[in-house]
Amino acid sequence: MRFATVPIAVADSVLPADHWPARCLQLVLGDQLNRRHSWFSRVDPDTVTVFQEVRQETDYVRHNAQKVIAVFAAMRAFARELAAAGHRVHYLSLDDPLNTQHLTDNLDALADASGASALRYQLPDEWRLDVQLSRWAASHHLTVTAHDSEHFLTARDVVSRHFADRRQWLMESFYRQMRQRTGVLMALDGGPEGGQWNYDHDNRESWRGDPPLPELRLPSHDHRALWVMIREAGVDCFGDPQAETMPWPLDRDEALVMLDDFIRNGLPHFGRFQDAMTRQDWRLFHSLLSFALNVKMLAPGEVIAAAEAAWRRGEVSLPTAEGFIRQILGWREYVRGFYWARMPELAEANALGNDLPLPDWFWTGNTRMACLAHAIGQSLSQAYAHHIQRLMVIGNFALLAGLAPAAVHRWYLGVYIDAFEWVELPNTLGMSQFADGGVLATKPYVSAAAYIDRMGDYCKGCAYDRKQRLGPKACPFNALYWDFHLRHESRLRRNPRIGMVYRNIDRMPDAERTAIREQAVFWRSRLDQL
Repeated sequence: MRFATVPIAVADSVLPADHWPARCLQLVLGDQLNRRHSWFSRVDPDTVTVFQEVRQETDYVRHNAQKVIAVFAAMRAFARELAAAGHRVHYLSLDDPLNTQHLTDNLDALADASGASALRYQLPDEWRLDVQLSRWAASHHLTVTAHDSEHFLTARDVVSRHFADRRQWLMESFYRQMRQRTGVLMALDGGPEGGQWNYDHDNRESWRGDPPLPELRLPSHDHRALWVMIREAGVDCFGDPQAETMPWPLDRDEALVMLDDFIRNGLPHFGRFQDAMTRQDWRLFHSLLSFALNVKMLAPGEVIAAAEAAWRRGEVSLPTAEGFIRQILGWREYVRGFYWARMPELAEANALGNDLPLPDWFWTGNTRMACLAHAIGQSLSQAYAHHIQRLMVIGNFALLAGLAPAAVHRWYLGVYIDAFEWVELPNTLGMSQFADGGVLATKPYVSAAAYIDRMGDYCKGCAYDRKQRLGPKACPFNALYWDFHLRHESRLRRNPRIGMVYRNIDRMPDAERTAIREQAVFWRSRLDQL
């Protein structure tokens, strides 16, 4: 294959032409858009930076249209930025006739066309890509080197080494070590600021309209031309593309504006209401920074520093700052380490033997259950839902109903703008679906309707009655919740964190337990009709 030295057309701009030969190629993946990476600290005239839009990456699961558009648009923006700074760039668009649509096949062709003797890549964050590139490197005649992405606060193996001699993995232990190592929210006496490590219990309020929601700014981009190209290429997407008003940041400058806006206007109320749910707004006080973080426009350290600085200036409470920082300094680093410690076996985990297919309404949001209609509808239309919608509405139902965890994983991986496997898979199979048998989460995160009602306004006006366990109008969450514990009693009864559930079950008359089982069987046989 030969690559012509013609201008690289990317959306509405044109990058300078590549002129082979090149001594070194350096590959940048779609989630490695880090302007501050050391690769780009100086211009090397012998090096060409390579970007690829390939069907391999659009098709390994079915993706939300916004996710494909946003990743491609952000890649193109980064490529233009590098070219404008003097770096040599080769951008292989999805519709290029020379595109093999396969990552390493394209690298073979580019290596031949350029005459390069060396190639380097940043370590991928997904297992499948790491294996693909390392195997390709081992068999290639080029000198191939792997480099750190210079993004995370820990190495891949830090978590596994931290828990090497411990039976139980608990994020809190790792989080405290991270606080001590980094000095984040630490007092001069060596203890945590405020005397507590964790203020989670202060951050569980529902939101009933007060305080008013901030008018947080979001970007707006017109990517209709890019969306037409993606469709004409045959990529099978779902969800609302929002191609005329794409609301996600496409470069570091936009991401920094979003960060500053959140710190000033969203963070002050984020902590108290981070678990709240409402039909009135899809964002509430959440940052929407996870996409920018996960494609590496923003560094976790700078986001943490901004939140800590806001607390030290007295602009946010300590529980609020700690709750937000824990998600990044603790949980985000922890699940990444868990992923690398448990792959590839984690992807096949199914400790509870769940095997039901996803109901059709996972792809439409058309269900009479108001909480799921809203949470799934929002996921499809915005490519986003916050952690409680993902965990305690959608994931809760999937686990109670017995949906196949691999199918749930593929849906989560495809539907959310910020879903990349290193962070999504542990959260879905471990935290949400208990498919790993309780390694990541010490108990199944399930609830009946009462929790959903307490944390939001979904139950008002729902076709189902949140207070009823039995009957055609009863909320399906109720019978499914009790039946879940009955079905998995041999595994769960000894779990000290859910002992009260079984004490309540023990007080139930036999007839009531039988009726609950029958009601749950009824619901599980008619999931598409709920």
